[in-house]
Amino acid sequence: MYAPIFSLGWGSRVWGTKVGETDYRISWLPIGGYVRMASRDDETMSQIEGGGEVKLPEGAAGEAAMAETGHAKGLNPVRFDPNAMAPFGPKDVPADRWFESKGLPARLFIMLAGVAMNFALTIGVSIAIFLFYGRPFVAPVLNDVLPGKPAAVAGFQPGDSITTVGGAAVRDWADFVDKVSASPGRALTIDVVRAGAPVHFTVTPEPTPGVDEATGEAKTVGKIGAAPRQAVHRDPVGFAEATSEGWKHTMWLGGSVLKVLRGLVLGRVSVKQLGGPIAIAQSSVDAAKSGGFQSLLALLAFLSINIAILNLLPIPLLDGGQVLINIAETVKGSAFSVRTREAFMRVGLAAVMLLFVVVMWNDISRIVLKMTG
Repeated sequence: MYAPIFSLGWGSRVWGTKVGETDYRISWLPIGGYVRMASRDDETMSQIEGGGEVKLPEGAAGEAAMAETGHAKGLNPVRFDPNAMAPFGPKDVPADRWFESKGLPARLFIMLAGVAMNFALTIGVSIAIFLFYGRPFVAPVLNDVLPGKPAAVAGFQPGDSITTVGGAAVRDWADFVDKVSASPGRALTIDVVRAGAPVHFTVTPEPTPGVDEATGEAKTVGKIGAAPRQAVHRDPVGFAEATSEGWKHTMWLGGSVLKVLRGLVLGRVSVKQLGGPIAIAQSSVDAAKSGGFQSLLALLAFLSINIAILNLLPIPLLDGGQVLINIAETVKGSAFSVRTREAFMRVGLAAVMLLFVVVMWNDISRIVLKMTG
C-alpha cells in the first residue's frame, strides 16, 4: 500500500523530510495527525487534509502544480520528482496499491493500528513508571482532625493509623478515602492503631457535595473531616507486579476518559473543562517542574490513552468513523459515491474543527482569567 504522507497535525505542510516514498511532516493545525494512504478518493481526501494527491503533469507544469497542492510549501519544500508517484510526481498510483484494494480485515487492521499503538504506549509507559519509580502511596495515618467534624466527634486523634474500614483492610490513604467517600450518611466501623494498641470506632461520614476527579461530574461524597500525613512513600515492585499495576493504571485512565465522554454526552460535564494544545503545553511545564521526568511520563501516558479513545469516536475523519464507513460499504456490497464520502469527510472535518475552536477558546479564557485574577 502506498502511503505518501505521515503528518503530525492537519492542514498545509510546515516542515518535514521525505524518506523513500513517504513525506514525514509537521502540519500547521496541531490536532492529532494522520497517515495519508493512496485511495480511489485521493482528490477529495487530500483537499480536506491539506494536500493534493491528484496526478501532477510532467515537467515545469508539475512543479508549479505542487505549489498549489501545498507540498512545495513549508520551511523545506518537497521537490518535484519526475520519477515519483502522485502527489510528488507525475506517475499514477497502481490500483493494487490503493487502500480499497485490500480486504476488509486488512483495512480494519490498518485503521486500528494507530489506536493499538497508542494503547500499547500507555501500557508501556505505565509499566516503566512502576518498575523504575515504584508504587506510590500515602500512608493511612491521620495528621489533622477538624473540630466538630465526624472524625473528631467519634474520637479520632492525630497519629491514628487506620487498618480497616467495615472489616476490609486499608492499603493506603487513597483506599481509605474511597471507602469513606462511597458511604455518605452510612455508619462505618473503623479500626486504628494508636500508640501500638488497637482502637475501634463507629463514624458516619457527612454527605458533602463533591466532584468526580476523573470526570468533573458533580456527586455526593462522604467526609469525616480528617487529613493525612502528606509524605509520599514508594514500594519497589518487580517486573511482574509493575506489569500488573501498569495494566490496571491504563484501564483506570481509559475508564476516566470514557466517563468524561459519557458526562459530555449526558450534559453532566461541561465542555469548559476540555483543554487543547496550550493546556497540554502548560501541563508539560508544570509536570517537569513538580515531578520531573516521572511526571512527564505520567502525562505522556494520559495523553496517549486520550488519543487512542478519541480516535475511536464515530466521526468520519477519525479512525472510528472510517471503520464504520468501511464496514457499511462491505454490508452494502458497494462503495459509497464520491459525493457521499466527501459529505462524510466534511462533516467529520467540521466536528474536529469545532472541537479545536472550543478547546482553544477554553485555553485562552483560562489564561486571561489567570492574568486578570
